[in-house]
Amino acid sequence: MRKIVVINGHPNPDSFNRGLADAYMQAASSSGAIVKEIRIAELDFNPNLQFGYQRRMEWESDLVESWEKIKWADHLVWVHPVWWGGLPALTKGFIDRLFLPGYAFKYRKDSVFWDKLLSGKTARILTSLDQPGWYYWLMYGRPSINQLKKSTLEFSGVKPVKVSTFGVIRNSTSNQRSKWMEEAKALGKKDALKG
Repeated sequence: MRKIVVINGHPNPDSFNRGLADAYMQAASSSGAIVKEIRIAELDFNPNLQFGYQRRMEWESDLVESWEKIKWADHLVWVHPVWWGGLPALTKGFIDRLFLPGYAFKYRKDSVFWDKLLSGKTARILTSLDQPGWYYWLMYGRPSINQLKKSTLEFSGVKPVKVSTFGVIRNSTSNQRSKWMEEAKALGKKDALKG
């Protein structure tokens, strides 16, 4: 059975992203995967990596539990909106606090290279936008996707990382949103059956 953790990075519990996450999880679970969830907005933690890598900040219990879920999973699913071209601040803080040297990666002594400590895992990003996905890529180069996919997940050894964009959210009809929910369900089923 495939082990999937869905990480919802939207701060609003009533967001469209919550609907996408729920649709994905329901379909993945119905298709035989074991699914766990992390709702970043419900965690109690300081998102500020106050000392960078110079001094260790002890993890709050919610971060310890989140890291255990990430280690347990075969497949990580990140659900988040794009705000000002990037990730929500709370999601960025979650990554800053958890994806640390010795956990997600390890620098090699006297080398520019590093060991990828999350190798063997795969991921999917489900991201909502207030612009078409092609426009976000063409005009801005997809900074939030590049940051999460390349600079965090692939840097840590997670690959492949598949990406699905949903937008334009702002002016979408209920009909269009229903189609996107069906797309999220199809992705959940597909990912569950890969395991």
